[in-house]
Amino acid sequence: MALKIKKAADIGFCLGVRRAIDILEPVALERGGVETLGAVVHNQQVLRRLAALGVRVVKSVDDIKGDTVVISSHGVGPKIEKEIRARQINIIDTTCPFVKRAQVAARKLAESNFYTVVYGDNDHPEVKGILGWADGKGIATLDAGDITKLDELPHRLGVLSQTTQIPARFAAFTKKLIDSALVKDSELRIIDTICHDIRRRQAAALKLARESDLVFVIGSHTSANTRHLVELCSTVAKTYLVEAADEIKPTWISGQRRVGITSGASTDEQTINEVLMRLKALAQG
Repeated sequence: MALKIKKAADIGFCLGVRRAIDILEPVALERGGVETLGAVVHNQQVLRRLAALGVRVVKSVDDIKGDTVVISSHGVGPKIEKEIRARQINIIDTTCPFVKRAQVAARKLAESNFYTVVYGDNDHPEVKGILGWADGKGIATLDAGDITKLDELPHRLGVLSQTTQIPARFAAFTKKLIDSALVKDSELRIIDTICHDIRRRQAAALKLARESDLVFVIGSHTSANTRHLVELCSTVAKTYLVEAADEIKPTWISGQRRVGITSGASTDEQTINEVLMRLKALAQG
């Protein structure tokens, strides 16, 4: 029986990544290159293409050599912005609108004297930036139990999510927080800051996985939203994470009838098409 290959309904660049690249590419072409504070997106193929345009990634403000720097789609905290401006360096901001929304929410919580809890990976640049807007009054964690370990349990808690987290897990986290961290006269404010695009992408990927014998998620191992797609799809179908077409082994599709492909939010169309062509070639023997 012929191998059937199907793409997820939501695949390729998300709104935030497309916006960041649409801002960055013209600047790089006009200036003959530009620096970005951190990788603008977490995808090696995209970064290599941008590097060919003269885009150079710097790790810290101290590493900036030019008079202009691009803030990545993951955003930064206000202290970093202030430090850049203090050095008379121009900022081109490509922060994703959904990340910006989470930053604003964190700022408003801090201004209202709430202690901010971000459900997310505390090592991720987006999460670090969001916490920065909480004015030092916050914590990032994936374990609700960490809140009860604080030296003094805050009476006013504001809860946000990293924009790429899985909604069901965020809901479970908030339920545990209610059970473990609410004390007498306490107040809890929950703001759903998960990206709408990511939510649709996860739903489409899960639907595809239920209709497939095997799923390929295309994207970077360092991409949070890509890893979450793998976690979701693997609950219902055999799932592989690949960054490029040449990683696919013929034995993986041997005996399979229905193969689905989806991608992380920073995976470009060229890479997706290369994976599709690779699968078709393997299916034809």
